[in-house]
Amino acid sequence: MPEANVPNRFPPGPSETLTLNLDLNTLNVITGMVEKYGDIVKLSVSGRSNPTYLVIDADYIQRILIGNHANYIKGVGFERVKMLLGNGIIVSGGEFWRRQRTLIQPSFSRGNINQLSAMMKSVTSKMIPLWQQHVDDKKPIDITTQTSEFALEIILRALFSDDLDRIIKSRGSNPFAFLTDDPTRDLAVAMQFRQLTRIVQELIDNRRENSRIPFDLLSLMMDASDKQGRHMSDKELIDEVMTMIIAGHETSAGTLNWAWYELSRNPNIEQCLLDEIQSVLVNDQLAFDDIAKLRYTKQIINETLRLYPPVWLFTRKALGEDRLGGYTVPPGTDIYMLPYLTHRKSEYWDTPHKFSPDHFREDGTNLKHKYAFIPFSAGSRRCIGEYFSYIEMQTHLALLVTKFKLRYVPGEPVELDPGINLRTRNSIMMSVEAR
Repeated sequence: MPEANVPNRFPPGPSETLTLNLDLNTLNVITGMVEKYGDIVKLSVSGRSNPTYLVIDADYIQRILIGNHANYIKGVGFERVKMLLGNGIIVSGGEFWRRQRTLIQPSFSRGNINQLSAMMKSVTSKMIPLWQQHVDDKKPIDITTQTSEFALEIILRALFSDDLDRIIKSRGSNPFAFLTDDPTRDLAVAMQFRQLTRIVQELIDNRRENSRIPFDLLSLMMDASDKQGRHMSDKELIDEVMTMIIAGHETSAGTLNWAWYELSRNPNIEQCLLDEIQSVLVNDQLAFDDIAKLRYTKQIINETLRLYPPVWLFTRKALGEDRLGGYTVPPGTDIYMLPYLTHRKSEYWDTPHKFSPDHFREDGTNLKHKYAFIPFSAGSRRCIGEYFSYIEMQTHLALLVTKFKLRYVPGEPVELDPGINLRTRNSIMMSVEAR
């Protein structure tokens, strides 16, 4: 609670009313505001009567997400996400969210991901002959599309296992493939995506009618029950599945896309990565327990997430009055937390704008502030699939870096596209050589 008899003091900020969107112009405007006014900025945003605060200070972020998290609920912008995902755990709140989180969490246990890791290796290995063909033909690879297709197949097989093959066979193609072809997440795409809920319903019905329980995330969630023995309704199941498809696909796809790009620009880092992987693999085989030994590989993934956090902005709304540092937060204030800028703040990082995996040496225990790195959020709302994502990305790099050397082919500029997730505006093309 705010201290009694302490006068209100509000953050500095511009006097004019601003229009904010999920685009590069907004990112540039926000960056300029933070550079001018500091780590917390008060804005007046077009169409909103409540004040808006931009927050990049790690102490303030810790207060919002951990110390006084009960005072902050999901903020503006989630209406658009809800059209795409339904009422899954990314957008839901309150007791409903707590119940869903409790039901879903066991599905992502280490033991379950261990079983799913064989599938991750299989999907990665399928890429080897395809990339070898590019080597033979001396044709560049569109790594943006490659990583998107890879990550989409991983999450679909994690959810549906072999039923994915039945879906593709019955429809003649993968009905979810448009997610890799069309990077926009507008109303038309949301409507197209929500139409796919019928496929998930058919799978649920088929499994029940035939008493089929294949090992995958869908089965695990169908089997989950709360303390009263109640299972998720079909609507709840479907919303969580659709949420996992989008969140599980886009986070890993974007991170691997940026990782390959940075490796191509930093051959010394790439060589250190190769040396580590070769020291761990036995006869080109990667055991699940060996993934934990890929520490430098994880450092590279973390450094990629630092510079290019998939969720570059997320919001909260203050329920009651609070204080961030010496500043008053009135009830109803919209809070914009900006991992993209927090992750590049010189107070927290030795070389904030340089790709340097050493930022995460000693498994990140050397970080200057625990909440200066929040690619998966923090606290109770931290991403439920974080461990799954690391295992997927470490597996991908471990099996492919030893086979291929990729180099950026200059062409269309590599630019940020900060929509719902942080992407590259254009596909990144890579030349491919066999090692």
